[in-house]
Amino acid sequence: MVGLTRFVIIQVTFCLLSIGITGYIVNSTLHSYASTKQINLQKVIDGHVKNVTVETDPVELAKSMRTIFNLDKLIVRNSDNEVVYAEHENLYYLPILTKQIQNIDPFIRSQHAATNEAGLKFEFTVRFDTPAKIAQNVFVFFTLIILTLTVIPFLTLKLTLKKASDDVSDAMSSMIDKFISADDPDKQLDSSIAANNMSNIFPSIVRLNTFIKRKQKEIEETEHEIKREAYKDTVTGLGNRNLFIEQYEKQIENSEKPCFGALTVIRCTELQLINQTRGYQQGDQYIIEVADLIKKVIGTYAGSACYRLNSSDFAILLPNVPVKEAEKFGATMQAKFTEYQQHVELSSVANTGIVAYEKGKALSSLLAQVDTAISLAQSKQTNAWHVQRESDLIDTVSASYGNQNWRQVIEDVLNNNRIQLMIQPIMPTSRSAKAYSEILARFKTDDDHILPTASFLAMSEKLDQITHVDKLVIEATIEAIKTRNLNDQFFGLNVTAKSAHDEQFVIWLERRLLKDNVISAKLIFEVSEFGLQQNVKASKRFIDMIHRVGARITVERFGVGLTSFKFFRDLKPDFIKMDASYTRGLEEDKNNQYFMRLMVDLAHRIGVTVLAEGIESQEEKHIIEQLCLDGAQGYYIEKPREI
Repeated sequence: MVGLTRFVIIQVTFCLLSIGITGYIVNSTLHSYASTKQINLQKVIDGHVKNVTVETDPVELAKSMRTIFNLDKLIVRNSDNEVVYAEHENLYYLPILTKQIQNIDPFIRSQHAATNEAGLKFEFTVRFDTPAKIAQNVFVFFTLIILTLTVIPFLTLKLTLKKASDDVSDAMSSMIDKFISADDPDKQLDSSIAANNMSNIFPSIVRLNTFIKRKQKEIEETEHEIKREAYKDTVTGLGNRNLFIEQYEKQIENSEKPCFGALTVIRCTELQLINQTRGYQQGDQYIIEVADLIKKVIGTYAGSACYRLNSSDFAILLPNVPVKEAEKFGATMQAKFTEYQQHVELSSVANTGIVAYEKGKALSSLLAQVDTAISLAQSKQTNAWHVQRESDLIDTVSASYGNQNWRQVIEDVLNNNRIQLMIQPIMPTSRSAKAYSEILARFKTDDDHILPTASFLAMSEKLDQITHVDKLVIEATIEAIKTRNLNDQFFGLNVTAKSAHDEQFVIWLERRLLKDNVISAKLIFEVSEFGLQQNVKASKRFIDMIHRVGARITVERFGVGLTSFKFFRDLKPDFIKMDASYTRGLEEDKNNQYFMRLMVDLAHRIGVTVLAEGIESQEEKHIIEQLCLDGAQGYYIEKPREI
């Protein structure tokens, strides 16, 4: 067996080395020939154009030169460096092999010549169609010879091994038949039958033991294959939930060695809609294509594995991947989903939740955490992702306790008004600019711990409690304005798109604002651009009501979606607040500066005030002022403080 392996290695090495040497020789010869021909051509053309006079027509001269000297490219410029003639075949005539050589290590290079009197400059390349074809044919010819010389020994070896195999089989059969016919349990297998022809192959009866062990291994592998088929998802061919649980418990939860990594769950958001509107066959196709996108991305992560947990969820294990690297994975998946979305005419494709795992971590806890991460991702933008870190979770309301615990916490906050209002001003960039202070809500547990705001709002929306939360914030804000005599200030309040599109909530809000119409005129309601896009008709109804009672509206996180300005002209918001991603590193990003300048010009044309958020440095504030935005908000301007 060792000799056979050595033979295979020698043959393969000979083949690769010979082809490499042949390629090197062909490449060197081609370069040498091209260099010589181009040098000679340079001299000839120099002599040809040296004495061209001013009266000569450069176009006619160029056409004749291209024909006479068999040129591929010819560009003629006058004394003002203007192009008066240009023809270029872009080397289309080169065979595929020599074209690759040209791309990697060019052998055809542009050459230059100039006239003494006429002031014409020539840039040209010569055609190498015939030498290129010869070079490729030589390489292919010698490659076929080398492959033939490599394959012939393999064919001879195959015949030799077949004969040896037949001899071994005959000898083994004779030996075992003799043993069975003797019917003696104490009798040993007699290898003397094989000694005549196969003495070197049968040194002892241990061969039979090896054969039996091999058969046993084959049986075990067959059993494993059957088990794997039972654990395979029929639509995608991936492992199913049972296999995922078994692999996680074996490799991570009950592992004897230290381990860490990232667990990612991707939820296909449009499956139910596709099944209802396009049929289950299209739904399966959608799932298959999402699975293919996932497999392409995780192929770059060593040891990664993907499973289909249920109809819409995929689980991915990324061993030895820290949280920072997992963020890159989430961003890559979002880009892939957004690109796919453009081809299938869907409003979204999938959201991604990511959590870190380590040895001994219970799977039930991780799945609850990653479910929260997906809820947070869904609250961001189309195809978004979110990493749920341990530091984001409070022990008493950790996602590991599941939805029921969150429901109890949310009800406790609502029933007992466990809310704390913070305020963060928006600084106007000029005396004439309009601005206000944004109210930020913080929610507390019964022992006065501050809950993670993003998690609280995401779970409230998931458990259909978000409209009650929005009502709580509005009531608390109006009460604070009353009791603290803040009627001379303007305040911004965040309202979720779900509440803005809820008819009952809109009716309640209109009645509540009419009850305190003086305070209503001091309120600005902020709704995300992405949220408004989900239902334009309901959004317009909400904004019309806000304007009817004397309040105003801000479209926040502007620039994340693909909304047209016709959309804003129809809805008529009072403010737009640029997403923080546009202000981050703004002083160095010329593209973002250009985009924001364009948005400001267009918004001001339709009477909309433009604000910026996420200002964290003096440089960013300075650029915002230069771009003529009306207001700035961020930690550099002022941090949130208690109202």
